[in-house]
Amino acid sequence: MRRLFAVLLTLSIVSCNTNKDTYSIDGTAEGFDNNTPVIVFTIENNQPKALDTLLVQDGKFSGMLPKTEGANINYFNIAKYNGNVIFFPENEDLKVTLYKDSIQSSFVVGGNQNKAYRDFSQKIRGFNSQKQNNIARFKTAREQQDNLLVSQIQAENKAILAEEAAYKKQFVTENTNSIFSVMLLSEMVSKKDITVAEASEIVTKLSPKVAASEITKTLNKSIAGMQKSEIGGLAPQFTAPTPEGTMLSLQETLGKYTIIDFWASWCRPCRVENPNVVRVYNKYHDKGLNIISVSLDKAGQKDRWIKAIADDNMDWYHVSNLQSWKDPIAAQYGVRSIPATFLLDEEGKIIAKNLRGPALEAKIASLLGE
Repeated sequence: MRRLFAVLLTLSIVSCNTNKDTYSIDGTAEGFDNNTPVIVFTIENNQPKALDTLLVQDGKFSGMLPKTEGANINYFNIAKYNGNVIFFPENEDLKVTLYKDSIQSSFVVGGNQNKAYRDFSQKIRGFNSQKQNNIARFKTAREQQDNLLVSQIQAENKAILAEEAAYKKQFVTENTNSIFSVMLLSEMVSKKDITVAEASEIVTKLSPKVAASEITKTLNKSIAGMQKSEIGGLAPQFTAPTPEGTMLSLQETLGKYTIIDFWASWCRPCRVENPNVVRVYNKYHDKGLNIISVSLDKAGQKDRWIKAIADDNMDWYHVSNLQSWKDPIAAQYGVRSIPATFLLDEEGKIIAKNLRGPALEAKIASLLGE
C-alpha cells in the first residue's frame, strides 16, 4: 500500500508541474529592484494586449502563459526602465535574462525562433559596431586630410553594408518558420533592400503557421500592390480630384510617354527636383511627353498644394486626394517615399521607375529624340 501511495504521489507531483495548456517563464532580472513589474504583451490585431504582470523578487521572476496555436509576437515590457524585450512563443518553456543597464542585450531562450532571433541580433550588433568604428575613423581621417584613408574607410563601409544585406537575405531565406523573418522581410521590402520577386518567392516557402499570421497577410498585400507597379506591368488605373475639383483619370492623361510623379508641397527633395522635371517637360511635351503629378499633401492643405504648383511652374496634370501617406493611389503603386516617378508608354505599360535629374532627361531624350 505504501509503495502504491508513493507512486500515486509522484504521478500527482509530475502532473501538477506539467500542464499541457501552459508554458513557463523563468526569468533572471539583474540589477532590478524588488517588485519591478515585468508586463507580458502580445500583438493582437496590430495592437498590444497585456497577458500578465510578473514581479521581480530577489532578482528573479516567473509565471505561466497559455499555449497558442498561431504564430505570435510577444514582448516583455519593463516600463520603469522604458524597455521592451521581444520573444516568440512556441509553446516551450522560456528562460529570460534581463539586464537593467543594457535592455538591448537582454534575451530569451526557448524554441528555435528565439534562438534564431538572438543569433540575428548579435550579428547585427556586430555590423553596427563595425560601422560606428568606421564613423570615428572616417571623422579622424577627414580632419587629418588623409584622402587615401578616407577612400579606404568608405570602401570598407560599403563592404560591411553589402555583407549585412546578404546576411539579412540569407536569414529570411533560411528561417521560414520564424515570424521575425516576416518582420524583417517586410522592412527589407519597404526599404527596397530586396526585390519584389525575391520577397514573393520567400513568402511561398513560409511554414503554414507563419504564412497564416496577420503580419504575413499584410506583407502579401504589399507585395501584390508592388507587383502591379513593377517595370513591365500595366500601370494601375486611378481617378482623383484635380485642383479645380473635377475628377481626372490616368487614362485621360496618357501621351506618347507619360510620367506619374508622386510629390507633395511639404517635400523638400520633391521641390528641389521640380525644376529639372519642368525643364524636361517643356523640352519634350510637344513631342508627346505628358505628366500627371499625384500630391501627397494633407487634408486642409489644398491651398498650399495649389500654391506650390504655381510657384514651381508645374504646368501639367495634377490630382490629389489630400490624404498624405494614406493616399490610395500611393498604396496602389507601393510608394513609400517621395519623390517617386513611373514612366509609362502610350499603352500605359511601366517602362522605367524613379528616374531623376540627368537620368530622367537622358531616358526621355532616348525615347523622343533631341
